[in-house]
Amino acid sequence: MRILLTNDDGIHAPGFSVLESIAARLSDDIWAVAPAEEQSGAGHSLTLTRPIRLRRLGERKFAVNGTPTDAVMMALAHIMKDAPPDLILSGINRGANLAEDVTYSGTVSAAMEGALAGVRSIALSQVYAREGMGDTIPFAAAEAWAERAIRPLMEVPLITGTLYNVNFPALAPEAVKGIRVCRQGIRDYGRLRIVERTDPRGYRYYWFGLAPTVETAGHETDLEVVADGYVAVTPLHLDLTHERGLATLAERFERD
Repeated sequence: MRILLTNDDGIHAPGFSVLESIAARLSDDIWAVAPAEEQSGAGHSLTLTRPIRLRRLGERKFAVNGTPTDAVMMALAHIMKDAPPDLILSGINRGANLAEDVTYSGTVSAAMEGALAGVRSIALSQVYAREGMGDTIPFAAAEAWAERAIRPLMEVPLITGTLYNVNFPALAPEAVKGIRVCRQGIRDYGRLRIVERTDPRGYRYYWFGLAPTVETAGHETDLEVVADGYVAVTPLHLDLTHERGLATLAERFERD
């Protein structure tokens, strides 16, 4: 099995090294194509206004001076065009990619690009506790549980246009309760926190903070599953059409 590794934290990120070690348990045919620098929050953006540069770091390892989407496109359409991967693993992201995070996330977007190309794609993220911020993010839960999450996802039939989003809780490996398949959650956007501060020159600046989780009956979303101590596995698809809205809109326009 040929595996392509990518991420949005940059090819030298600690989580990428963890991903390389996990992939080595699955195959000996591993390729790495990832952004040269951190691209967190890049979403599914594509570089169109400047040239893309590619730097070879090893026999099967390349850095791209662009977004995660750029990296996957370079891998599939250039570097590996004659022998495409069977699996794309994106991550392991430093921090959660839950709920609406998936629309901002470069980690998830890299997997989206793989899904567009018809390649089985999985995004992996390690949640961290507030006290574990900075350069001290522990990836132990991801390292211990990733293979157990990935192998079943390799065995299920591939559905065109789908990808999988996996989040590991901020716990020691032995404290993780298991793996749960769940829906994408949502946060209370009306309660989004914006922190205002003043810099040394007297100018105001702002930080965005996450809004509270919207709780659901049975704790069925990725936000709640991770908070309850489980690895969250969420199937996502690229068709954003709101099916229930189609008939309503069609009926409305038919009246004109």
